[in-house]
Amino acid sequence: MDFHSPSLADSEWVRKAFNDEQTDCCEYCFGNIYMWSEIYDNRILNDNGIFVSADFTDQPVFCYPIGKGDKKSTIKKLIDYSKKLGITLEFFGMTEKDKEELTALFPNQFQFHETRDYFDYVYKSEDLANLLGRKYHSKKNHISYFEKTFDWKYEPINHDNIEQCLLLNDHWEGLNKQKNPDEIGDENEAIKKALNNYFALDFEGGVLTIQGEIVAFTFGERLNDNTFCTHVEKAYGNIRGAYQMINREFARQLQERYEFINREEDTGSEGLRRAKLSYHPHRLVVKYSAIYKG
Repeated sequence: MDFHSPSLADSEWVRKAFNDEQTDCCEYCFGNIYMWSEIYDNRILNDNGIFVSADFTDQPVFCYPIGKGDKKSTIKKLIDYSKKLGITLEFFGMTEKDKEELTALFPNQFQFHETRDYFDYVYKSEDLANLLGRKYHSKKNHISYFEKTFDWKYEPINHDNIEQCLLLNDHWEGLNKQKNPDEIGDENEAIKKALNNYFALDFEGGVLTIQGEIVAFTFGERLNDNTFCTHVEKAYGNIRGAYQMINREFARQLQERYEFINREEDTGSEGLRRAKLSYHPHRLVVKYSAIYKG
């Protein structure tokens, strides 16, 4: 199986496979795969229209195949490929639908495990845009402070402000890297790659400025017909309300076109989990790993 590192030239066929399936799982966003490909040694494969990706950092772990075509044939090839490598085939990022499909294709041949750290958080766009009700009281307090205190403006990321996003990204890394040097350094490189290829990747995002200086930015891409996936949200933590404002304003930019916003997983971080739950997700995308047992 001829896996290769994703390039911009892969965008069209990969997105077609994703669109055919209409998955709601954040692993299936081309821009996300591309921006992290060097960090996690992500490689992809087109098997007669079926998309397969794998993390080759240690030993290959595969994303569940997706797209229109003969999935059973693709999975058989992956079983044989794994045997040749001397490893056990393992899939990650599987939804309930994927689990049911794999079970039907290969009864009693895979063992499944819930992976709570990788559940996606999905919100109604209108909830993030309007923050109605008492449950959002603290968010609205931060936003009210920001609006009253600062001379602010929100605008989409464009050719005129994207360089400032790169500068904020580097400055933010310098301010925070000591908390987790490896993880924050990797994130910086992935965001830099994304911003340097932003328009070619068809990303959409926005910036928040105070007196013309960018203090927050965010971006992501279409996931399916009714869901947008937010990949990055970055703001200066010492500016009260900056995170809440960029979140709300971007949701307002999206809500007429997307019913839902997928804000990805928490990767097991307690702080990130609290932050994502504090926005009261509409639902969580339950995910599984699957290990081949023959």
